[in-house]
Amino acid sequence: MPIEIRRFGVGHRRPDGPSGSDGVESRVIESRASGSVTELAFGRRARLAPHASPRWICFLVIEGGGWTGVGEERCRVAAGEAAVWPPDVLHAAWTDGTPMRAIVVELAEDPRQLASVVDGVIAEVVARPVSRGEGQLADRPRRRSASEVSEGEPD
Repeated sequence: MPIEIRRFGVGHRRPDGPSGSDGVESRVIESRASGSVTELAFGRRARLAPHASPRWICFLVIEGGGWTGVGEERCRVAAGEAAVWPPDVLHAAWTDGTPMRAIVVELAEDPRQLASVVDGVIAEVVARPVSRGEGQLADRPRRRSASEVSEGEPD
């Protein structure tokens, strides 16, 4: 079976976005009965109105940041974080002054049952809330002296 390339990103999105959105562009990357994968690009002050889906939703923020909400609960999300909503739960997403890009994975089955698909990552995200990491920047490598530079490859 040959490799099939699906393009998304700038120049490949629908400018009108999904139903109930304002300022959101989208691109369906894959869609079938078992689920779908869609890219959403939120502009500044964009919104995806509250809606529900019969599927599990994994909202993976890959760039920028914004907000998600369920009922009265609001939560800030940023690149590297995911929100997970079970079927038939009203949820929304929006941005304030910062754009946001997200990959939305919709699954017909409970993602906890599909852990082997992505090495257990989805099951781990569903099973516990993701906390912000703690850490620090790694030490910078020291600059080589002129004599060391002349003896080897350049920086």
